[in-house]
Amino acid sequence: MASVQYSGVRESKSGRYNDLGTTGTAVEENFKKGCLKRADRSFAQGLQCQQINSMAALMSLEDSVFISHSPQGCVGCAVMAVDMYRVGQIHRGNKIIRNPRLIVTNIDQKSVVFGGENKLREAVKKAVERYNPKLAFVYASCASGIIGDDIDAIAASLQSEYPDTVIVPIHCEGFKSKICASGFDAAFISINKYILKKQKLEKQDNLVNLFAPTTVSYADQKEMERMLGLLGAEVNYIPFYSSLEKIKRIPAAVASTSICKVFADEFMKTLWEDYEIPYSHTVMPIGIRNTDKWYRGIAKVIGKEKEVEEIIAKEHERIEPLVAKIRERLQGKRVFICGGTGRSFAAAALIDDFGMKLVGLETPTYDEDAQVDIEYLNNIHKDYVVDIANMQPFEQVNLVNKLRPDAFIGVPEWAAKLGIPTTHVLDGKRPTMGYDGLLYLGNKIADQLENPGFNKKIAEHVGLPYKASWYEENAFKYITEGGN
Repeated sequence: MASVQYSGVRESKSGRYNDLGTTGTAVEENFKKGCLKRADRSFAQGLQCQQINSMAALMSLEDSVFISHSPQGCVGCAVMAVDMYRVGQIHRGNKIIRNPRLIVTNIDQKSVVFGGENKLREAVKKAVERYNPKLAFVYASCASGIIGDDIDAIAASLQSEYPDTVIVPIHCEGFKSKICASGFDAAFISINKYILKKQKLEKQDNLVNLFAPTTVSYADQKEMERMLGLLGAEVNYIPFYSSLEKIKRIPAAVASTSICKVFADEFMKTLWEDYEIPYSHTVMPIGIRNTDKWYRGIAKVIGKEKEVEEIIAKEHERIEPLVAKIRERLQGKRVFICGGTGRSFAAAALIDDFGMKLVGLETPTYDEDAQVDIEYLNNIHKDYVVDIANMQPFEQVNLVNKLRPDAFIGVPEWAAKLGIPTTHVLDGKRPTMGYDGLLYLGNKIADQLENPGFNKKIAEHVGLPYKASWYEENAFKYITEGGN
């Protein structure tokens, strides 16, 4: 058992930074020396809120309702998770496509002054009576947290009234953390407290927990399950497209791993402390090197080290001739990468498979895990820019406009308007991971480079909301030391 219970706020652990503008070489050296300082931005644009990540992590769970105790606008960004949920149903062969059951209490000025607990109580009761779910998740927000509405007490009082529904309050108030991955932690902390309840189960041979976020496609799920199946593992795929029954099986697993490097890293530590489930925490399986490393990591935990080497050798024999053909199309191309902490560094390693050159990297957080990736990248690429930023598109377009890469890998909306060929790294609709995902992603990048007309036409007709003078400024001018 851990001597200190993790709070769910990632800044509570030392060595994590989320505001920084630098280079790959400089950030590696300064982190080693302990010279990186917490910083802030005197101007910020479009931060991702941790409440959205708490909601997105669980929104596809079967027989569930989701009550956001917030103003209506707080759930606006959930539209991406809703889209992934709907697309995922189609890919899984569902004939009737459903939206998640999402209810908002719509906190307003009157609620802020007089309290919103009655609104929340009414919303939970209506949700449970209307849908008769197995699970009801109650999400806090900045507004409900500031006025002090007690979502725990309301959930507890209603639990006895509705014993057939597990009511789970989640403290994901956006002001608690600037590191949006804290939202994942808040969701998992509540799952452990209200569903698993630290009750140990008899271990099931070969059962492996595989944690996956909303942005993992069904094709990637099948690839990861295929790879683990070759090791003789039975996969408990959670929480995306999961269920209460699958969640309750978590303590019975003999091992855990995660597709995303930062999605369940803290939760897997908790599972080891509370249920003695060993885990593998390595990299996101994008590209040959990272897929090998991820595969070897979980194989070591379940005692399949010899078997995995035989499988990897066969996979390399199958894909390396195909990767060589992709490399012929991409060799020497300059690329800027933007994505979540796990996915951005994994994509940066991926481009080495294709002989591409890294010129810029944007990621939300820098920590010890990121340092390991940077050390690897610095042995391959030189003189690339590093932007540690939670969103901040104004910095991104400034850098991309100055660097003018041949390709942009990441969330493409902003770079596309500069006429740069773009490839989506958060593509929850198509394969990107494992040995098969590598081939699809490489061909997709090459196709975009060879057919850049769409983005060029966008740039001719759609402008970005920044003055021309901004592109002449230092992209990092608003980053100041001394932040919290």
